[in-house]
Amino acid sequence: MGVRVMVVDEHRLLAEALASALKLRGHRVLAAAAPTAGAAELVIGRAPEVCLFGTATPADPGIFEPVARIKRERPQIAVVVLGPVPSPRGIAAAFAAGASGYVRHDERIEGVERALAKARSGEVAIAPQLLQGAFAELLNPAAQPDDEGSRLLRLLTPREVEVLVRVAEGEDTRLIAAGMAIAPSTARTHVQRVLMKLGVGSRLEAAALAARTGLLDRAVLPARLSRSVAE
Repeated sequence: MGVRVMVVDEHRLLAEALASALKLRGHRVLAAAAPTAGAAELVIGRAPEVCLFGTATPADPGIFEPVARIKRERPQIAVVVLGPVPSPRGIAAAFAAGASGYVRHDERIEGVERALAKARSGEVAIAPQLLQGAFAELLNPAAQPDDEGSRLLRLLTPREVEVLVRVAEGEDTRLIAAGMAIAPSTARTHVQRVLMKLGVGSRLEAAALAARTGLLDRAVLPARLSRSVAE
């Protein structure tokens, strides 16, 4: 006998395609698509045996709140998450919210069916290789490459960081010199060095690059602390 299932995904075409495939294989599909924000209400109201909950961002904070609400209000509904190759954090978040399984969104329809059947019967529905990959990453975490903002920040001296912050705040050479108690010529030299190290041709480009890469967020606090101490 087929599973009474609901497919919930923000991407309507994907949801409807999966729903059609499941119908052709004898399953009873109650709904095909819904925004994530309204997923809980729809699922609770229809009360399927299993909900296939699609997400493209399993590691985002709060993404599984609808799953948690479904399990609080209708604990008999099994939820299987359908998403990308997950990080250990994504898998942990899904199961912590109450999901019964996790299936990759590129899984064959037979794999989805197996997950539905396991979830309906109260079993955990997740491919062994996904668990193996997750545990391998947890036990041997890959070194995270430094982001561009951190890399650029390391190129600058503390004085140059303060100059960059002042440039981003719109100060001209005269104001930079006065604020840092240095000669205007020294201020110009600092500005030129900042531009050269960042690989840009103008103050505006430097400010834009700093904002875009997050360099400015990292630079503001140290620079302001040094300025307050100096004052």
